[in-house]
Amino acid sequence: MEARYALPGSGRYRRIRAGILLTGLSIFAQLYFFQPILGGLTSAFSIEGASASLTVSMGTVGMSIGLFTAVFAGDLIGRRRLMVVSMLVSSVVTIAHVLVGSYPLLLALCLVKGVVLSGVSAVALPYLTEEIAPQRLGQVIAVYLSGNTIGGMGGRVLSIFASNWGGWQASALAIGGISLLLGIVFTLIFPASLNFTPQRVSAQVRFRRMRVFLSTPYFIALYAIGAAIMGVFVSVYNYLSFLLEGPAYRLPHYLVALIFLMYMVGVVGSMVVGRLSDRREPSVLLRECLVLYLFGVALMSIPTLPTVIGGLGVHTFAFFACHTLASRLVSTHAGIGKTSATCLYWLVYYLGSSVVGYLTGLVYFRWGWLAFTGVIALLLAGALVVAWRYVGREAVVPALE
Repeated sequence: MEARYALPGSGRYRRIRAGILLTGLSIFAQLYFFQPILGGLTSAFSIEGASASLTVSMGTVGMSIGLFTAVFAGDLIGRRRLMVVSMLVSSVVTIAHVLVGSYPLLLALCLVKGVVLSGVSAVALPYLTEEIAPQRLGQVIAVYLSGNTIGGMGGRVLSIFASNWGGWQASALAIGGISLLLGIVFTLIFPASLNFTPQRVSAQVRFRRMRVFLSTPYFIALYAIGAAIMGVFVSVYNYLSFLLEGPAYRLPHYLVALIFLMYMVGVVGSMVVGRLSDRREPSVLLRECLVLYLFGVALMSIPTLPTVIGGLGVHTFAFFACHTLASRLVSTHAGIGKTSATCLYWLVYYLGSSVVGYLTGLVYFRWGWLAFTGVIALLLAGALVVAWRYVGREAVVPALE
């Protein structure tokens, strides 16, 4: 049967673009709102900075765990229904953060939140590749990832100002309440799939497909790149506030909050490469953006405020550009295994965030900023080598049943 793509200019196309933007706003605001207030958590619970970062890491670990369940649910109950459940339930879990009184319980709730949030990440890209015409796919994926960017930025900035008013609990209440409203609007406007019929895919078939992807160098390379770029990105935003508020710069908290406005540069990165990837080879663009990413980290390693902030801008632009390209390459070359391939990408992506985001904190608090930037530069250099060696123009697409 011929695919019934949403046509540019149609009401359905506009509702898909608007709805997919809302998912990013909600999901990433909830996932990362603790990141800029880690210092406040250290005081509230009498813990160290690296331990405070576990509020972010546990959320991303939960995302990784939940993806395995979500990938089956998406095929069984449908893409839209899973996204609706994920957005509404996750906002309630975020609001429930305010009820906890111990740090271990807070971490447990962050884990649960991540599991619930995974429903959107598991099926959003497969939904878009099925419902949007290929010649406009890059632009709409860029809208989705821009929503992630704006949500992450807005959630962090709102979190800082709310915490100044009422502590971390006020941040959780504000983010959860707004996310609940976004979930309700999403439920009202987002259209159901026309090119996908929910069906039961056996676990045996699903895991067989995953094994195929995990034995194909092309996909292994993209997964490794996703883990590296996300791990570096989260690490920088986890610990940069400690540097800027510390003895080297002594910036006030409200000025440090403004660094998260740099996420707008990420929106530009997603939109620019989204359009370019519709006209140029995405694998070539990916290698170029990884080089730019390395340059941004090199700038940040120079211990002056202008170079740190300038490098942060380059780093942010390049991360979102790389992520847009890598996620597109995974989704468009996976054939009938889109959901499985995308699930694995997000799984490794969030594991990279969790593991690298925590371990680089140990490096920073023991050896300082220069050692920290050296470690993340090595990770990006490895990603560039992998991209150059394995992510070429001709993707080796595995045969799937």
